[in-house]
Amino acid sequence: MRLMHEIEEEEEEEEIEIESSSGSIVELGMKGVVVGYALTSKKIKSFLQPKLEGLARNKGIYFVAIDQTRPLTDQGPFDIVLHKLSGKEWQQILEDYRLTHPEVTVLDPPGAIQHVYNRQSMLQDVADLDFSDAYGTVGVPRQLVIEKDPSSISDAVRKAGLSLPLVAKPLVAKSHELSLAYDEYSLQKLEPPLVLQEFVNHGGVLFKVYIVGDAIKVVRRFSLPDVSKRELSRSAGVFRFPRVSSAAQSADDADLDPCIAELPPRALLERLARELRRRLGLHLFNLDMIREHGTRDRFYVIDINYFPGYGKMPEYEHIFTDFLLNLAKSKYKKLSASLP
Repeated sequence: MRLMHEIEEEEEEEEIEIESSSGSIVELGMKGVVVGYALTSKKIKSFLQPKLEGLARNKGIYFVAIDQTRPLTDQGPFDIVLHKLSGKEWQQILEDYRLTHPEVTVLDPPGAIQHVYNRQSMLQDVADLDFSDAYGTVGVPRQLVIEKDPSSISDAVRKAGLSLPLVAKPLVAKSHELSLAYDEYSLQKLEPPLVLQEFVNHGGVLFKVYIVGDAIKVVRRFSLPDVSKRELSRSAGVFRFPRVSSAAQSADDADLDPCIAELPPRALLERLARELRRRLGLHLFNLDMIREHGTRDRFYVIDINYFPGYGKMPEYEHIFTDFLLNLAKSKYKKLSASLP
């Protein structure tokens, strides 16, 4: 872990490169923004790329690794804590830290993150919105939670009135594997706990809507192909698909039917993102959205992911550093205004 005095030395050497526009951290009297991070090695590799760290330094932002073998309160001082670790012990450490260090922004609250790790609760906020405006409607596919006993799935599906085929996903959203069940008999081959979602034909294209604070970026990804009634009548069994949207090739440059490829309206996404940020209490997440095939304005959110793979998002370095900088500026201004 790098020491604070090393960061201060770098600030003195690079201060000439720090933003000089109106409202920059220099003009505000801030020496720099220190972001303590606690991430998995995989997330560090994909997110903290050299280009991001270099751009961050030029803006006066410094990433410092949190030493998980030492008390968090003994480290820092931090302006922002960025994290994506699991475990109840870590959650409690962060909750205690938030209480004792209210001046530090924790991205994001552990309780809010846990809410979207459960596929039963993650989409409830979207369903509760009952979202509809001049640009379209946004809902969630009908779904059913199965806690245990695979032999009872068929009966539960019939009682719920769900239509085949069904997408099966692990209840805890730390696994991205999914299965597609074509017939009633094959449902008992699934492994609870899981969520069953009605499959909605969507032209084989999924929209990944990345949200970083107020910023929104949308990319297309190839997804599962449509299932016709004829194909459904001839198909049986369970087909497993590991990480469909992330493993798939980008569809941004593909020659697609404009009705399928057209991105969701910007105004619709901005309003939806604003509402979900408020309801979820999160700054960093993405939505997996689909448009029902044959419609122009009927959308479904099929998954929500916390702190997704931003390294795959175009221009993520600029979007993320601007977000961190604005977050620090806003907090600094509020603190300065409260001083006598």
